[in-house]
Amino acid sequence: MAKQKVSSAQLSRPSGHFSQGISVDVRGRLVFLSGMTARGLDGTVIGKGDIEAQTQKVCENLQAAMAAAGGSMTDIVSVTVFVRNTEHFAAIHRIRRQFFADPPPASTLVEVSKLVDPEMLIEINAIAAIEDGAQV
Repeated sequence: MAKQKVSSAQLSRPSGHFSQGISVDVRGRLVFLSGMTARGLDGTVIGKGDIEAQTQKVCENLQAAMAAAGGSMTDIVSVTVFVRNTEHFAAIHRIRRQFFADPPPASTLVEVSKLVDPEMLIEINAIAAIEDGAQV
């Protein structure tokens, strides 16, 4: 897949691990992942009160969903991140760097008052473009 960073000198540089935009030459499938949270396989919240542990689990869950779709984290072109506290920005991006290679996906981060479970601190949904020939 031809994935390229979109960057304009007329915009400020991203303050975290994300691109201003991503351009993809789509010759394959688009995958839309629902919001992933820090739930373990049994449904319990992993890393209660720990944004780094929860971000790690959310990214692992995104990774598992991408594998089920026949892709990988490198196929993700855009994410929307919902957090309970935007002051966790630096910690979240430390973990994201471990999962998203360059160029990182386009990203929107929004602070919300609540998520579906009061123990949850973060939720991420994603859009991916998987090149033709990738197996499901």
